[in-house]
Amino acid sequence: MSIVEPKELRRGWTTGACATAAAKAAYTALLTGVFPDPVDITLPKGGTAAFVLTRHNHMQDHASATITKDAGDDPDVTHGALITSTVRLLRKGEGVRFKAGEGVGTVTLPGLPIPPGDPAINPVPRRMLQTAIDEVACLHHASGDVEIEVSIAGGAALALKTMNPRLGIVGGLSVLGTTGIVRPFSCASWIASIHRGVDVARAIGLTHVAGATGASSEDAIRARYDLEEPAYLDMGDFAGGLLKYLRHHPIDKLTLAGGFAKLSKLAQGALDLHSARSSVDFSFLQDLLKDCDAPAAMISAAESANTAKEVLDRALEGGLGLGLSTALARRTKEAVRRILKDAPVAVEILVTDREGKVLGECGFDDGN
Repeated sequence: MSIVEPKELRRGWTTGACATAAAKAAYTALLTGVFPDPVDITLPKGGTAAFVLTRHNHMQDHASATITKDAGDDPDVTHGALITSTVRLLRKGEGVRFKAGEGVGTVTLPGLPIPPGDPAINPVPRRMLQTAIDEVACLHHASGDVEIEVSIAGGAALALKTMNPRLGIVGGLSVLGTTGIVRPFSCASWIASIHRGVDVARAIGLTHVAGATGASSEDAIRARYDLEEPAYLDMGDFAGGLLKYLRHHPIDKLTLAGGFAKLSKLAQGALDLHSARSSVDFSFLQDLLKDCDAPAAMISAAESANTAKEVLDRALEGGLGLGLSTALARRTKEAVRRILKDAPVAVEILVTDREGKVLGECGFDDGN
């Protein structure tokens, strides 16, 4: 049997890099009448990248260029999106101004690196855009005073698939990117969004936030508490990304909810709960069964179980679902406290089933 070597994943380009290339092409056309195609840009950490224009337009007082975003092999919601930058000349001395076009959001809450009222174009993409304008201005002896309007076709609909609404970014997507390069499955953008969620929650004075491994477990929190929308942090599998950030940026209370298997991994000390990056130790589940005085046969059967759900289902059938889930909640809370270290964050753990029903919990009652 032949062995198939794993395919190397292809990297792509951030929205910020695409917007920068489009702006550089548009500004060049305003000054020379010609759109460079492909157009090269300088990346934040050195090196260059070339982009082919999808379309372009040159009017008397402005020019625009569009690039189709290629996110490589990363599951990015903006892969294939049309990123357009429209450049208009300003009076000398006005500098570079940024404007949110169709599909680009506006910041409405404090705590993000961009103040409320500004277009959701993050600091590094702004610096990339500024650099590109400066390069063109220097080459053609121009002042470099322009307005850059960035648009993302269908961005308002795509934004509903992201964490932007919870971060108070309305009307569209954010223009992101710290290196200009999308590295497939790096998960960096998700974790960065978790961090920004904590920043927003702190900035608006929230004292109770929630993290959940999925939609059903988040529903369990919503059924229990009437929290403001920014309080719900999109933790998903990235428990470590949330907890380590809260260690240094604490919020008074954290409710953390998740399914039995996911929380079993967190209780074991895993920081990334994805099935490809951590697994359940069935000897750990046997210890939990011992904690709730399960019969010897049930404890022994757990060793050869195929899944954590199988262990839970047997416990539920034997009337030990509450005891097993509560034991897990207690162990999970202990693990969370170790990750948080001395951070002043009170913790509550909810173990849920796939319908969002709470099977067991360990609450705030001990003050930790």
